[in-house]
Amino acid sequence: MKILVPVKRVIDYNVKPRVKSDGTGVDLANVKMSMNPFDEIAVEEAIRLKEKGVATEIVAVSIGPVKAQETLRTALAMGADRAILVQTDDEVEPLAVAKILKAIADEETPGLVILGKQAIDDDSNQTGQMLAALWGRPQGTFASEVTVEGDSVTGKREVDGGLEVVKLALPAIVTTDLRLNEPRYASLPNIMKAKSKPLANKTPADYGVDTTPRLKTLKVTEPAVRSAGIKVADVDALVAKLKELGVA
Repeated sequence: MKILVPVKRVIDYNVKPRVKSDGTGVDLANVKMSMNPFDEIAVEEAIRLKEKGVATEIVAVSIGPVKAQETLRTALAMGADRAILVQTDDEVEPLAVAKILKAIADEETPGLVILGKQAIDDDSNQTGQMLAALWGRPQGTFASEVTVEGDSVTGKREVDGGLEVVKLALPAIVTTDLRLNEPRYASLPNIMKAKSKPLANKTPADYGVDTTPRLKTLKVTEPAVRSAGIKVADVDALVAKLKELGVA
């Protein structure tokens, strides 16, 4: 079985984003970029399935600028077999990403598509669901456990009341949650080997997809600075203060 793993290049999760002075977006100049953490979990899960003998090939896909090759090389160093970069400098929205992934899925015919439940830059949490709708395949979202048996995949997900288990007929789409696994570090020998693994370069036009944005960002601002708290002498003073603020 072939597994397709989409990965996204985002601001490193350890970096505090800065908003541009004109409020048009997030400042990416001289900022450390890395693979989206949820996608890293997806790559790790695909590798584990291959190590169990369930999968035979792992194909990593990224949609973004030429520097996204670095993200794909990371996936290759972790254990992916080959990669596809759909190169574009446009800001690609989830629907366009899903359309491109659907076209790639039609070409590659994977048995399973595993991707992060959301990207930490826009937090859209839409791509996996949109891909499932466009591709006409079952989906299991926010998976904290994945088991492939025969021609089906079982996903366990956390819900408000506890755990929910869904069984999906393959081919299927699974989006990963944080508790699914802990990604491995790429060893130096594997990083060197990744440089020689095949990486194909494509464009959205190759798949007949228009990436023109359908949404317009009006303004980006930083969260308001949290104001300092106050101390009260006793319960009566607390109740009086809450009434004054209109909370009680």
